Amino acid sequence: MPHPLTYSTPWTELRDTPAFWQDLEQHVLPPYVNTCRWFAGKARHQTGFRAGSIFEFPARDSVAYILILEALYSDGPPEQYLLPLSFVTHDQHDSPEIPAKGIVTVMHLDGVRGLLVDGIYDERFRASLYKHIAEQKNRTVDGGKLVFQRGRGLDAEDVHATVSSRVLPVDSSNSAMVFADKYFFKFYRKLFELTNPEVDMVAFITENSDFANIPAYAGSVTYAAGTTDITLGMMQRMVANEKDSWSQTGDYLNDFLYAVPKRQFAIREDVFDKVELLAKRTAEMHLALYAPDSDPAFAPEPFTEEYRNFLIHRFTDLLDRRYALLVDNYNKLDAIGQKLAWVFMEAREMIEAFVEEFRTRPLESLRIRIHGDYHLGQVLATRDDFIIIDFEGEPESSIADRKIKHSPLKDVAGMIRSYHYAVCAKIYYSAETETLAPDHLQRVSDRWFRLIRETYQDAYLDRIGMPHPLFRNNNEINFLLLVYLLEKAVYELGYEISYRPAWVKIPLKGIIDVIREIEKIRISDHGLNDGVPMLQTSIL
Repeated sequence: MPHPLTYSTPWTELRDTPAFWQDLEQHVLPPYVNTCRWFAGKARHQTGFRAGSIFEFPARDSVAYILILEALYSDGPPEQYLLPLSFVTHDQHDSPEIPAKGIVTVMHLDGVRGLLVDGIYDERFRASLYKHIAEQKNRTVDGGKLVFQRGRGLDAEDVHATVSSRVLPVDSSNSAMVFADKYFFKFYRKLFELTNPEVDMVAFITENSDFANIPAYAGSVTYAAGTTDITLGMMQRMVANEKDSWSQTGDYLNDFLYAVPKRQFAIREDVFDKVELLAKRTAEMHLALYAPDSDPAFAPEPFTEEYRNFLIHRFTDLLDRRYALLVDNYNKLDAIGQKLAWVFMEAREMIEAFVEEFRTRPLESLRIRIHGDYHLGQVLATRDDFIIIDFEGEPESSIADRKIKHSPLKDVAGMIRSYHYAVCAKIYYSAETETLAPDHLQRVSDRWFRLIRETYQDAYLDRIGMPHPLFRNNNEINFLLLVYLLEKAVYELGYEISYRPAWVKIPLKGIIDVIREIEKIRISDHGLNDGVPMLQTSIL
């Protein structure tokens, strides 16, 4: 147990006791926070923790303190984390409500022995949190206001109800609570000085459309300080589901996998039905986000010079880093991976020419807010439909960058790449196929992927309803899809080189497939007279 604390002051008066917060900063929080799954700074050189903003919050017969904790580092700016604190009497120590990971330290306060705990494990705090959201009871605090918003996803009969609550036993970058067994509350731990894009997106879709294939927005908590809005948490309707679509696709691929050693090509008809349905739901999500008459944060925008420069700068920086990684790790790759890597590196001039074409090519399609991190793992499979989740955007991007508008084809590209991963992972790395020739496995997986991609892409565009203002014409669709497919595959390459070198052939194959399509466009538009070398695939 960490450093115990003793004060003659009762818990309800500790808000204004500097010695308490100093002891937390110096002795208690450093060891505790570094055991928490949600703390992302474990590997960095920490110089300390500081109690930033401290908000007193009613918790039935007591109070909780909502702490915005600052983690300080020698190698960069501080980070902010959300940690509510509650004091419970010591006889609750063995309660299943308060697991060991929720206990911060032992305290003796004004003669009372108890535990300082993460507030989410105190039922009184959870009940008060729900009540404030349901009744939209804002609270004025030092430096600003805690804003509690109720959404359409909260049933009218639950607004003034006393509901049950529990903490979900999951370890992730955020914490999760359930209210009334029908509402899911995500407690954001790492904080950013902008509203979380997930709250923006889920609230907009729920409040402004009839799209029902997301967990509906039921409410949120935001700390508003001047021009800064920091999202602390969001509540949504819970969704009954069987598994995510990555797992479901893996199940469907099993039948395909078992037929491969028998030289049979078998895809069940219901697989195509599921792919078409997911494409339809993807299109409906984008139609819900296409709102020409909405506020500027969601109104469609053209492909401006500013956006093109942003995307080009991001991609060229990504490309430079991936090429450097490949050079440094080339000898770690197997023979097939090395051949694919060589073709990719030799194609750099063609890729750079394609990027320059994106800078100048006339584009009349539009950009909107999109999911931003769309793949099979972000889609829950219900009995006969799909639910799209997790609208936080790309984990490695800043909050501001996650709110930038893109063509919806960026999401389409993400899902296409996810299907490619699904079939390659199943075919390349299963015991059933380990004795088969690699080139045969490649041909088989390519055929499956082409059929699935065509099915998904065609069903998506059918549901969008062409022509549509989002997409000028088929030429622009094909061009933009290649832009986003290339960006996504190059992005994927970094993870595989660093953590799964045996899998590097999956994104490399995706990159080379895109480059082949780029070359076809180049030859069609310019012939072979543009001075760019042909793709060197003879060694494959």
